[in-house]
Amino acid sequence: MIESECREEELVPAVDMFVTTADPVLEPPIITMNTVLSLLAVDYPAHKLACYVSDDGCSPLTFYSLVETSKFAKLWVPFCNKYNVQVRAPFMYFSSDESMLLSDKSPEFHPEFQAMKDEYEGLSRKIQEAAKKGIPSCDLISDLDVFSNIERRNHPTIIKIIWENKECDSHGMPHLIYVSREKRLKHPHHYKAGAMNILTRVSGLMTNAPFMLNVDCDMFANNPKIVGHAMCLLLGSRKEVEAGFVQSPQIFYDGLKDDPFGNQLVVMQKYMGRGFDGIQGPLYGGTGCFHRRKVIYGLCPDELAGQAKTLTSVTANLGDKEMLKIFGNSTEFIKSAAQALQGNTNAPKTISNLVAAAYQVAGCGYEYGTSWGTEVGWQYGSTTEDVLTGLTIHSRGWKSVYCNPEPPPFLGCAPSAGLATLTQQKRWATGLLEILISRKSPIVATFTAKLQFRQCLAYVMILVWALRSIPELCYVLLPAFCIITNSNFLPKVDEPATYGYVGVFLIYNIYTILEYLETGLSLRAWWNRQRMSIITSTSAWLFATLSVILKILGISETVFEITQKDESSSIDDSDAGRFTFDGSPIFVPGTTIVLLQILALVMALLSAGDRHCESRFGEVLCSFLVVMYFWPFLKGLFGRGKYGIPLSTICKSAVLSFSFVELCKRAY
Repeated sequence: MIESECREEELVPAVDMFVTTADPVLEPPIITMNTVLSLLAVDYPAHKLACYVSDDGCSPLTFYSLVETSKFAKLWVPFCNKYNVQVRAPFMYFSSDESMLLSDKSPEFHPEFQAMKDEYEGLSRKIQEAAKKGIPSCDLISDLDVFSNIERRNHPTIIKIIWENKECDSHGMPHLIYVSREKRLKHPHHYKAGAMNILTRVSGLMTNAPFMLNVDCDMFANNPKIVGHAMCLLLGSRKEVEAGFVQSPQIFYDGLKDDPFGNQLVVMQKYMGRGFDGIQGPLYGGTGCFHRRKVIYGLCPDELAGQAKTLTSVTANLGDKEMLKIFGNSTEFIKSAAQALQGNTNAPKTISNLVAAAYQVAGCGYEYGTSWGTEVGWQYGSTTEDVLTGLTIHSRGWKSVYCNPEPPPFLGCAPSAGLATLTQQKRWATGLLEILISRKSPIVATFTAKLQFRQCLAYVMILVWALRSIPELCYVLLPAFCIITNSNFLPKVDEPATYGYVGVFLIYNIYTILEYLETGLSLRAWWNRQRMSIITSTSAWLFATLSVILKILGISETVFEITQKDESSSIDDSDAGRFTFDGSPIFVPGTTIVLLQILALVMALLSAGDRHCESRFGEVLCSFLVVMYFWPFLKGLFGRGKYGIPLSTICKSAVLSFSFVELCKRAY
């Protein structure tokens, strides 16, 4: 039986796991370390795994935290394997009900559990102290020298092998490698897409696993068997030549009650994620995704189906200029890429011997004159590099698969504040609109590539998010405009046409309410989502549209903005769901809309005896509904501190509001 298990362990494919982080302040290291620990401890042969951590902030704190985490992992991984621990992110495991954890266990579990908990608390304390006081003096001083006088946006490559599984122990700990790519002020670094391509090349040299998993730093592995689940989907008899990647849904462990910021995406993922799975497959979501290395290297399904011919072609062209043009001028990497395309899964025996070659492919100038970011690797040209990369893969004819076993594969942090939510939505909408107007648009790919028509419609439905801001802004301004100008856009209450408007309104809202109720969510969650969709479209998506327009005009470039991650869940905080404000321009549209509606309602009240008052009942009702949608902004006008809208924002909005009123009066 032991021999059978050993044979099975040797037959399963290797997987390289990528964790990306960019800012130790916005993305606290303890969150990243829990994600790393959950991946190191997954239920899969350890000698078939390697974990690469990309630190785009080039932070000594992140490196120090990773080294300390590796020490704890040498205790944590065997503990998880010995007791078949199901939740392998320590912060989540130790915050669970201990009475449940301690039940039905052997007597020796009790002291080991407590010792492990003490070790984790010690790790957390070390990381927190290092973050507050600086890295303490320790045996890492020589390793930390390389971080001295480092500038975040101008530094050389740093690659450190923190742990190497030299014995190829299937029950030990996987390889753990720290990577901080080279950055120079005059070289574009392409944000997360650039970091992912560096990890692809470095891992291609060191371990060259045929499959790659990428997760964000806050998205830990919640299901220890997820790697096995994904391999089953990727290695099935038909999926081997069909499935380019396997995508898991983004589910959040720290979601606030009733989802006050409408950012948990439960309903959207349930219906849209599974709906896409019935076409050409779900979109690549940027995290919780398993990729084939050969697909990332640009292979098409037709080439995989006729692999014998492909093998000969790749081998024959190994030293060709074409291979150099595609993959770069590293001879070692070209050999590893050829092996990956040929299906050769033999990983290098000793990864420490390949560090020098890895430094070469991690340089910021390595990609010049190559196909990285255009034909191979993660795609450049959008701040939502994940959707663009997935679109490119689908356009080659590949399908994708939706993977959502129980328990959920991955759990992550949801933005816990209004500004963080709007910032994230702005980044998403900006990147999606960039894709829509690019040469890689799904509309173009439907005619020139192998993207299915229905899949094209699915992509377009997502990519037009930013453009929705223009009509929705007009809709929320229309009631105020009509009240100010004594005009109408709705029929009178006693006119038959009113039934049509009321019918459409009721059908839409009843349908969306049923979606929420069927998903197990509350009516309050439904209302919060409706409210936030209007706020998001008239603020974050509006700024996204303006950002892309400025890019088209050559005035400015779009910027990748990192979303704030919280170290601890704030579910029990009574103020956690309240909107907070600062001087960001993103709050100006919402404040302006509220002021306009208040002005319009006051004008309607003052003219209550007017003979036109009854004919404007529908417009007044709509104006009141808009105020309800923007209720957080109305409260913010009278709030204090971080819960109040800054005076500078109110002044700007007041000027815009009175200007709008004046323009309306002049127009009529």
